Amino acid sequence: MADLNLVLFPASLLLVMISSLVLVINASASGEGYSPKYDVEKTNVGKDGLLSTIIAIQGLVYCKSDSNNLIPLEGAVTRITCLAVDERGFETAPFTFLSNACNPKGYFFATLSPAEVQDGRKLKECRAFLELSPSDACNFPTDVNKGIAGALLGSFRLLEDKKMKLYTVGPFFFTPEPNSNSDGF
Repeated sequence: MADLNLVLFPASLLLVMISSLVLVINASASGEGYSPKYDVEKTNVGKDGLLSTIIAIQGLVYCKSDSNNLIPLEGAVTRITCLAVDERGFETAPFTFLSNACNPKGYFFATLSPAEVQDGRKLKECRAFLELSPSDACNFPTDVNKGIAGALLGSFRLLEDKKMKLYTVGPFFFTPEPNSNSDGF
């Protein structure tokens, strides 16, 4: 049975990645795009408002049980979605990518370089979301720290030796059951 779980998890991760790619492609083709309306103030990724260096996003994902125990959620995945503009400054379909699966301590890390953004698009504003829980026993996302609404990448630590802006979000939480009060403990 353990071997079956090892085979199924990568397949489910691949399915999530393909679904995200289809969403971005469909949004680009339709011209409408997936563009949620943000009612919070915008924070620019770079000084000029555009991605100018490698960005890295890190955080933690936990399973919060009914007894308020926090268990690191190994294998959880987050999604980072950034508003994009074309070379003339017009908004285009957002750019979305997934983090690596969380390690045994629930830690995730994702990077994006300007070279990975195609078609001359520039990224302006990015948000991190809960995307996938590998656990059937703990797979309901909560909006604690904006895990559902999207945590805005605001302040960062500059890692000059790596030419990288490091953003920290979360921690994010999944629960075993849906919770109507998902915006706090």
